Amino acid sequence: MRVIAGIYRSRVLKSLKGLALRPTSDRLRETLFNVLATNIAGSRFIDLFAGTGAIGIEALSRGAAEVVFIENHAPAATLIRRNLESLGINISVTVLAVDALRGLAMLASRRKQAEPGFDYVFLDPPYAASEDYARVLEFLGFADLLAPRATVVAEHRRSLALREQAGALRRFRVLRQGDAALSFYRRRGEAGGENNSAE
Repeated sequence: MRVIAGIYRSRVLKSLKGLALRPTSDRLRETLFNVLATNIAGSRFIDLFAGTGAIGIEALSRGAAEVVFIENHAPAATLIRRNLESLGINISVTVLAVDALRGLAMLASRRKQAEPGFDYVFLDPPYAASEDYARVLEFLGFADLLAPRATVVAEHRRSLALREQAGALRRFRVLRQGDAALSFYRRRGEAGGENNSAE
């Protein structure tokens, strides 16, 4: 697994052998960042259920100002730290080895009034844990954590029909690729006229 583009392009990222991690495929990761590319530089990004950290590291490689990795599985959280160290990344990153909702609650409680919110949240829970999608999306819709017009992206099985609305979030785009799909959400009223699907 390699970083696709940016300052760390082609650098190798390690994974855990024998663990049921399901890293986002290179092709899907490239599709995701092709969509987000023009706005990544200078953004604040949360990589939820971060696994190897590949999504957040890709965001850093493409110029994100800050990335928070939230990963409950201790060996995976250690792996994220090792991947960051191997690239010499030691500023503007936080690794929280906690449950996704607890990590988001920690970030929301720490946020100062004048501090900008997060511009992007990417979530990729285990496909079997379908209830995590609704819980996390609803929390994000109501927590004081997102910047105006922030985008929340959920990776999920193509066959899993995520809700059009979750809390204050409304889905405005779906991209399908192979057996996977990416659903894009914004707060209601901020989604604009971008509601479309693509294969």
